[in-house]
Amino acid sequence: MRKPLVAAFFALVIAGAGVAPSVAAPAATSGHAPASAPAVQSSVAQSSTTRAAATKAPAVRAVNYAGTVALSNCSGSVIRMPGSADGDPALVLSNGHCLETGFPDPGEVIVGQTSTRSFTLLNSAGTGVATLRASKVAYSTMTDTDITIYQLTRTYAQIRSSYGISALTLSDTHPTAGTAVKVVSGYWKRTYSCNVDGFVYRLKEGGWTWKDSVRYTSACNTIGGTSGSPVIDNATGKVVAVNNTGNEDGQTCTVNNPCEVDASGNVTVRQGINYAEETYQIVPCFGAGNKLDLNATGCVLPKP
Repeated sequence: MRKPLVAAFFALVIAGAGVAPSVAAPAATSGHAPASAPAVQSSVAQSSTTRAAATKAPAVRAVNYAGTVALSNCSGSVIRMPGSADGDPALVLSNGHCLETGFPDPGEVIVGQTSTRSFTLLNSAGTGVATLRASKVAYSTMTDTDITIYQLTRTYAQIRSSYGISALTLSDTHPTAGTAVKVVSGYWKRTYSCNVDGFVYRLKEGGWTWKDSVRYTSACNTIGGTSGSPVIDNATGKVVAVNNTGNEDGQTCTVNNPCEVDASGNVTVRQGINYAEETYQIVPCFGAGNKLDLNATGCVLPKP
């Protein structure tokens, strides 16, 4: 949110922090998102025995780049639900404002939209090892949250067999204040370490409003291109949020300057502080075969 992507790149080069991604992102007016983005940074019946064996979650691993992806203008990650099976089509999580067809309007929800978008899959060292491709946009919105979930043409088993890389698992519980996290950007191949500072009742930016957002401590000073990065709990290795915004100029509730609104309507502006959207609420909405069911018990994601 502090610099356009082009400016952010030159700052990193001067600092010796990285190189340009293989596919240049469009220039941004400011912030973490591509050009014109809001301050959003720029995610069946089966026997219980068989299902348990097929869906056993991978062991906790050190937080690194494995399973993250680089988009043309954002970051993301290959994700699985705690109950996903190896034979299920894999999913990629990024931000709603990273959707290739443009930002969803306030109140808009996109489901099942055809997509052939490509993603560069990274290994633990941050090296691109493959190009993955979407078959569709399973779900995308910027209402209440800021997420796009793509369904891929390959399964988790196919990706792991070919590249030795497992998907990141979404936590199915609300994150906790004080938790040590890492924001892992596949676009910049850069990791930010900080803690969950707290939660925001409503985070407003331009025409968009997000509920129960994660506020980072100041060490996660994310920049343009980190949009859609997974926010990973250091202790569990699970994804607890998706990186999306921050207040750049100290303005109030404007594009690139989100504001916090409490339950009583009081507004707080925290210049230089960045935010993410929780992801635990995604889990109940995806059932067997990674099929989206917005009517499933416990699913609270906005409906079309």
